[in-house]
Amino acid sequence: MSTEHRLPRTAFPRRYDLTLEPDISTSSFTGTEIVTVDVIEPLETLTLNAIELDIDSASLVGGDGIPREATISYDEPNERITVTPLTAIESGEWALHLSFSGTLNDQLRGFYRSTFTDESGGEQVIATTQFEAADARRAFPCWDEPDFKAVFSITLIVQEELTAISNMSELDRRPRGDGAVVVRFADTPVMSTYLVAFVVGPLEITEPVEVDGIPLRVAFPPGKGHLTDFALDIGAYALRWLSDYYGIPYPGDKVDFIAIPDFAFGAMENLGAITYRENAVLIDPKTTGQYEQRRVADVIAHELAHMWFGDLVTMKWWNGIWLNEAFASFMEMKTVESYRPDWARWLAFAVDPGAERTDSMDIDALASTRAVEFEVRSPDEANEMFDPLTYGKGAALLRMIEQYLGVESFREGVGNYLRAHAYGNTETEDLWTGLDSASAGGVGDIMNTWILQGGYPEVSVERAQGGLRITQRQFRYVEDALAANLWQIPMQIRFGAGGQESTVKHLLIAESELVPFDGPIDWTIVNAGGHGFYRVRYEASLLSALQARLADLDPLERFTLLDDTWAFTVEGSVPIDEFARLAAAFRDEREHAVWQMLSTHLLEMGRYVPDDDRFAAFVRRLVGPTAERLGWEPAAGEDDLTRRLRGQILATYGRLGKDAGTIQRAKSLFRDVVADPAIIDAEVSLAVLAIASSHGTVDEYEMVVKAYESTTNPQQQVRYLRTLTYFPGLDVSDRTFEMALDGRIRGQDGGWVIAGLLGNPSTMDHIWTRVTEQWKTLTDLLPPATQRYLVHSLPAMVEPGLARRVEAFFSETGFPVAAKSLAQKLELQRAMVALGQREGHNLDMFLSR
Repeated sequence: MSTEHRLPRTAFPRRYDLTLEPDISTSSFTGTEIVTVDVIEPLETLTLNAIELDIDSASLVGGDGIPREATISYDEPNERITVTPLTAIESGEWALHLSFSGTLNDQLRGFYRSTFTDESGGEQVIATTQFEAADARRAFPCWDEPDFKAVFSITLIVQEELTAISNMSELDRRPRGDGAVVVRFADTPVMSTYLVAFVVGPLEITEPVEVDGIPLRVAFPPGKGHLTDFALDIGAYALRWLSDYYGIPYPGDKVDFIAIPDFAFGAMENLGAITYRENAVLIDPKTTGQYEQRRVADVIAHELAHMWFGDLVTMKWWNGIWLNEAFASFMEMKTVESYRPDWARWLAFAVDPGAERTDSMDIDALASTRAVEFEVRSPDEANEMFDPLTYGKGAALLRMIEQYLGVESFREGVGNYLRAHAYGNTETEDLWTGLDSASAGGVGDIMNTWILQGGYPEVSVERAQGGLRITQRQFRYVEDALAANLWQIPMQIRFGAGGQESTVKHLLIAESELVPFDGPIDWTIVNAGGHGFYRVRYEASLLSALQARLADLDPLERFTLLDDTWAFTVEGSVPIDEFARLAAAFRDEREHAVWQMLSTHLLEMGRYVPDDDRFAAFVRRLVGPTAERLGWEPAAGEDDLTRRLRGQILATYGRLGKDAGTIQRAKSLFRDVVADPAIIDAEVSLAVLAIASSHGTVDEYEMVVKAYESTTNPQQQVRYLRTLTYFPGLDVSDRTFEMALDGRIRGQDGGWVIAGLLGNPSTMDHIWTRVTEQWKTLTDLLPPATQRYLVHSLPAMVEPGLARRVEAFFSETGFPVAAKSLAQKLELQRAMVALGQREGHNLDMFLSR
């Protein structure tokens, strides 16, 4: 890999003594630092990273203790500064002294400002940080690359009434004599710059919960302490469970969860000072649904998993970010599965919205996909690595190899890897070596076929003399002669023969292989357990045999059968009416995750027949029996997933099925639910908001806007914002769009709210026009990390004329912060438009029967 884009490896920082003084009133900060640097060879200059900083003074002190004044030159395009002393820098240890100043920005990166309204109605400001991938350089000059690990000794000078938090425990706090205090923190372990954190503001902090000697706290804006208990509970469980799983003690001296009102991501794994978007850590279980609670548990488990996988052991360069994020995603699910087995976390992984498996399989079926690991040359490219392929595909591949190697062998190999590289940096091959150490070996040979090339296979299965003939080819939504990759596919195959059921493991290496079996096979499922990252196409007789025994398949196996068939419909080899007939076979399904996927595909089908009463009738026939069985009221002792299924079914019945009784009841409850979400079951409450708003009036819209603006509960704020995107009518969609422009909707949320408007069939055309007219305003206003949401809903925009307008706009308009995401969304949009043009007649004929 080319290293021209990386800093020279001629000087290595070992320690930063860093003092920062933020001035919240002027949105500025000043700082000083002494960086202890090991110089490997004689140099004329030192080059390090800095951007948006003014360097006020610079000097170097060598072993003789004599300061050498230095000049600074700026290389803004490459976000670097060069320090040039009057005399050469000999090899050895040096101390680089710098003083500097900067601005607390509003872009949710570097050292930035976040605001909230306090209980008396006044605006309060928090100074906080977000450094991943390459934004520590916006807060202090540093060698801002992951393998330049060092110790950080941090001191913050703040007004005495403010809370100050950093990565490690507070050592002392002394008055400066002018209303400010000097707060000194313990030294960090050796770690990367992107994990440094400091937060200053009018925050409150819970009493610590001791977890095997590690204090765990939650910091939050005043008035929200009642929303912290859930985070402390899952946090304590996860911290203890992860330490036991890894067999390694937690590497810090405390853990703080810090709720930040303005935050670009879900959370950030700063060692000991984990920052969160408010709705990813603050929650009231009494007024929220299972998905909302599980999302908080997921995010907390994910960030704590990083304390080992990412913080203790870190990738050498950003091409290996999947090592951090995929493994943390994998571990979040293992942790939550242990915390709440009744939530069936691995089943939800396959289907839930967001950067999980289904999204990544959609992207990976495109020519514009990428390898999980690829060369990264710039900060923008590093930031684009935080996508469904890194999180969803990466985690799915780890699950696949774990199931193939065996759970305990995989765990032992991970522990070996972490112990071998503690406080160091690694590349992907180091993980394979760790897993080889606890298994029969060959992990790298298998996994490199999945990590180093894009795409995934379709596996065709047919009966043959002596067994099953299994053949692989690369799956693409659009036929591509260049798509000829092959994989080593670890498979688990379950089959029935003569009334007996068995499971075998098989590693498919060649393009086609015979898997031998004795005697005739009655049925088989070639992705047993559903954990393989591939699609399966069965010959007609084998597919019929599976369809006849749907109830005997595991829920994830039923899900993959349904999802694979839809993928083949998009690709063009399965007619849409054949998928519809398969969907109809699921009318007695009882698993929430399967229904969620079925509802998603029904929504996709419905885009081709908007306002078609025949399609609504088809949905009612499919969904009605389950809606009637579940009703509107939870039964005593009902489990969370059954409650969530009720909400899913009611929403589908009312929104897609347009069932008159369901709509009427939702509208009758709407006013009370908006006023008090706890008045009915939380899952039914979500359905009421979705159904009634989809058929809502201007007056009902006004109610939701008022509720959004008056609540301080972060979960309810998200609910109300999502509800605003469901309303029909151009006037109300304009008003929501304007709220994203004028700041009434926070920048962290504006992008996904606009994506919701673009995904609404009744508003997408109009809002697309607004987006194109306001494109520069939007890209200037929205934080860079959230701008990709502006193209998130393009695949839902399947009307050919609208799709042509989208293509024309981007043929003339660049989108550098999300270039890969844009290319993928445009290609997926083309595939979905082609599906409608190809299958419109078949769908019409099916609905007319």
